[in-house]
Amino acid sequence: MELLTTSNPKIAKSIAYGYLTAGLHLAPANLSGYEVCRKRSKGCTFSCLNTAGLGAFTAVQLARIAKTKFYFEDRATFMAQLVKELGSFGSKAHRQGLKPAVRLNLTSDLDWEESGIMEAFSNIQFYDYTKVTERMLKFLDGGLPPNYHLTFSRSESNGRACDLVAAKGGNIAAVFSCTELPAMYKGVPVANGDLHDLRFLDPSPCYVGLVAKGKAKSDKSGFVINL
Repeated sequence: MELLTTSNPKIAKSIAYGYLTAGLHLAPANLSGYEVCRKRSKGCTFSCLNTAGLGAFTAVQLARIAKTKFYFEDRATFMAQLVKELGSFGSKAHRQGLKPAVRLNLTSDLDWEESGIMEAFSNIQFYDYTKVTERMLKFLDGGLPPNYHLTFSRSESNGRACDLVAAKGGNIAAVFSCTELPAMYKGVPVANGDLHDLRFLDPSPCYVGLVAKGKAKSDKSGFVINL
């Protein structure tokens, strides 16, 4: 079972920007019996893109559950395999003349900064989205590895945290119901987050605007912003 994937359509867009991107899909929320999104809201749980694209296939869902159980039940072996795959991926990117980028929380929100992975692969740009305010503030205060970038993720229940992150110069991903993103939101510029997934290239501060997709189109919780 391979841990990393490069087949996610969103991260595949990075090639046009000079990056080869890989990511790790775990089973979100507590689908595996282990919680991997400890600050998830009802809205983001409902709107999760876990079942989008290849995620619609049962075999893919079972593989994500298996990876998650692997992580929690045999951490040492999991990390050894992840290190091996990251090394191979970094070499592959450089052979193709591309910069390597990795998102380990494609469908999770784990504290990868505590794993030592970023320090072991200083040649790789790591990035993630997070709903954990403490993680985001630590990033903004320079407390995370320099090759690990975080974007805060807005939900229907963390408005105050979003305001704090924006005030400190951080970026916030937000889902909008409109097909054409606004130029500004709450006095902060909005960048088009659907062009690519390389969040470390976004200007700061900004709202990273994402157009509602899948289940999010029928969200009633306030997770999706209606303008």
